[in-house]
Amino acid sequence: MATLTTPTGNAMPNQKYAEELIQNARAIVAPGKGILAADESTGTVGKRLASIGVENDESARRNLRELLFTSPQIEDYISGVILFEETLYQDGNDGVPFVKLLQSKNIIPGIKVDKGVIVLPGTDGETETQGIDDLGKRCAKYYEAGARFAKWRAVLKISETCPSDLAIHQNAYGLARYAAICQENGLVPIVEPEILSDGTHGIEKCAAVTEKVLSAVYKALSDHHVLLEGTLLKPNMVLSGAEAEQADIRSAAFLTARALSRTVPPAVPGIVFLSGGQSEETATAHLTAMNQIEDINKPWALSFSFGRALQASALKTWGGKTENLKAAQDAFIARARANGEATLGKGDVEAKGESLYVKDYKY
Repeated sequence: MATLTTPTGNAMPNQKYAEELIQNARAIVAPGKGILAADESTGTVGKRLASIGVENDESARRNLRELLFTSPQIEDYISGVILFEETLYQDGNDGVPFVKLLQSKNIIPGIKVDKGVIVLPGTDGETETQGIDDLGKRCAKYYEAGARFAKWRAVLKISETCPSDLAIHQNAYGLARYAAICQENGLVPIVEPEILSDGTHGIEKCAAVTEKVLSAVYKALSDHHVLLEGTLLKPNMVLSGAEAEQADIRSAAFLTARALSRTVPPAVPGIVFLSGGQSEETATAHLTAMNQIEDINKPWALSFSFGRALQASALKTWGGKTENLKAAQDAFIARARANGEATLGKGDVEAKGESLYVKDYKY
């Protein structure tokens, strides 16, 4: 009798991790749960720590991640955590490895595997992502360390000349190569073609570009024989440019869901949105509104993979002070709970807060 894993159809033949990949991808997008993106590079987390007057050293980075990972009830709302390489091999202050801590809570550890972006020659400052050359070896090493999914961020921008066909092609096929290599080594690939919100463009422009980019990405994934059931998509939401007047929450949610319904195959188990510098409240409101839509077919789970939109309040509340630990954890869990409920279509779609937008944002 045929199953999801046999026969494989167009997907990679002899995929020894197929069942595990499918199982883990589904677990990450379980109802009411989503991903905590805690994969900021040493430089980026340093900026976060500097904002609260804390020096960027290993101890401070450990304390911040430990604050999040040990929050009571985190496992009720967080199914996976994306780690930076340092954190994957780091122990908590009690000597317990962070990977084991997460696993003890049935939270799946993941790992950022790209090495940042470089300028793509022949374009108007567009970029492609580095890290393919030794990716297979690194994925095997990360799997051995306990990681079960990975993230690779491709970055595109909107302007009068962008994104170019060249940038779309290079980034789509880079994502596909990454995804195939991850699956060969047992890691569920999160496919992240982020279209930056920088600019003055309107929401219809973002919708059109998002559809074009996602169509190219899924063509590339098919060409590379990627097992779609063992992948997740991490896209931008369809929004106006950060410097333009913003559409209302429900309109943005509708256009986002419509773009996805036109481009993302139903074989994909889930879509985990990036927040893209929205305020904590607005990112959650958009996710809630998308899950409330009834007149667009949504065969995949719609969930979250938020960094700033889960951590900002907790970081500000903590301020690097031990006496603020519980209050900071409460702030983090409040955001995690709100986003977990948003995956079920529950919550306030009119909520607003302070924007976390950073132009040309880098992890």
